[in-house]
Amino acid sequence: MINLRPLPSVMYFNQLFTAIVKLKRFNPHSTIISLFRQLELFGIKPNMHSIGILANCYCHLGRVDFGFSLLGKIIKLGHPLDSVIFNTLINGNIHSDKLPQAAHLLNQILKLGFQPDLIMYSTIVKGLCRIGDNASALAFLNKMQSRSHFKPDIVLYSTIIDSLCKDRLLQQALALFSSMKIEGIKPNVVTYTSLIRGLYNSGFGDEAQRVLTEMLDSNIAPNVKTYSMLVDMFCKDGCVDQAQSILKHMIEKGATPNIITYNALLDGYCLRGQMEDAENLLHLMAENGWEPNLVSFNTMLNGYCKAKKVDKALNIFQEIFRKDITPNVVTYSTLIDGLCKANRLPSARKLFKEMRALGIAPDAVTYASLLDSLCKSGRRDEAVKLLEDMEDNGVKPRIFIYNILMNNLCEAGQLEDTANFFSDLVSKGLQPNIRTYNILIKGFCKKGLVREVAQVLRIMEEDGCPPDDVTFNTIIEGYIFNNDLSNALYYHNLMAGKGFEADAHTLSLFIGLKLK
Repeated sequence: MINLRPLPSVMYFNQLFTAIVKLKRFNPHSTIISLFRQLELFGIKPNMHSIGILANCYCHLGRVDFGFSLLGKIIKLGHPLDSVIFNTLINGNIHSDKLPQAAHLLNQILKLGFQPDLIMYSTIVKGLCRIGDNASALAFLNKMQSRSHFKPDIVLYSTIIDSLCKDRLLQQALALFSSMKIEGIKPNVVTYTSLIRGLYNSGFGDEAQRVLTEMLDSNIAPNVKTYSMLVDMFCKDGCVDQAQSILKHMIEKGATPNIITYNALLDGYCLRGQMEDAENLLHLMAENGWEPNLVSFNTMLNGYCKAKKVDKALNIFQEIFRKDITPNVVTYSTLIDGLCKANRLPSARKLFKEMRALGIAPDAVTYASLLDSLCKSGRRDEAVKLLEDMEDNGVKPRIFIYNILMNNLCEAGQLEDTANFFSDLVSKGLQPNIRTYNILIKGFCKKGLVREVAQVLRIMEEDGCPPDDVTFNTIIEGYIFNNDLSNALYYHNLMAGKGFEADAHTLSLFIGLKLK
């Protein structure tokens, strides 16, 4: 184009550069900036469209400051400033996680006498939702509603509703949903999908079903995202047959399942141990043009490990490499846990070294599997060293890590070491949970130190962690083993008063004690 004479208009170059920008996987932004510089050397002056493309490229590269420098260029070239360039710069700040700067720019725009448009407000609201500042997003919405020249649209409402649902602020989301309909704005499939997912994930399955029915009654057809969400919901509830029906229905309606849909159903099969069905689904995915991705393979790994078919899981692991897919920490953690549970500790440790050699940092879950296996195989000194290694590598032990170590020490009768670990976790600012306290109580009961139990119960109440049915059953069993029927009955009555019931094992011990 630059060798043509006469030179083409800048409009044709803009068309070319707009097309190049869309080739996102080639990271074209630096290239376009360089090409624009060449154009100026040939005397082709950019117009407002050109400057908009340039500003967008700078923003995508995280150089919003260079984008701002283009404002001076616009004035120098005699072009009037418009909302497009301002929207681009605001969007650039938001994508660079510079929301205060975006808000400051909006204020400067107002001071210059420019009237923000719907896109500008929507961009700010999107940024606020992105950081979870729902209160400010709603305040912006109210500000927009108070202005008469434009009204919020369905995209803006859907953005805020989605954010509220993700933060489980369901009452506010439903209120905004009703308000939107009162304003005469009809919800679309995106709005409904966000609400249904939010309600379901917060445990309001019946309400989610009601919203789904409302959507269908309004003749709003589910899209692939909706169908995928429904498949995932049914699978997580163990209703794989219904999930299969959803998949069949969506295909009949002309909606093509994507990798997310297939992975959701795959997870359902694996959760139920239907590994043959999972394998068949993998083949079906490939036949329909969806090659299994890392999520697919991690799901299969988890399924085989849960089904105690570790060799099958190892085959899947090799398949990941054959497909030239890079495994992640979930891949290794899943397989390490499977090997540990299959009493194949040497193989698990070898895999642990391999992941570190590849630069994949183990997380708390990875360490937990190894720690548990080391303790159960009597290698408690090695477990303590691994805990130190974990902390040295910047992985903070979470409460479940301490629970594993304390439980294994209790089982081995090492109550003093258990108490030391309890003190250690408290000193590190970790909050003991009900499992932690139940382990301590079990340890005291095993050692016959049932009098210490009352003190632990008092600490639990003070920490806002009231005893549960496991706590009471453990205490009662402790007193029974110490032939103290009086205290056993006392705690049984106390447990009943709190709405808990004795389990089958505790009841059998009571009967045995009374028959003596």
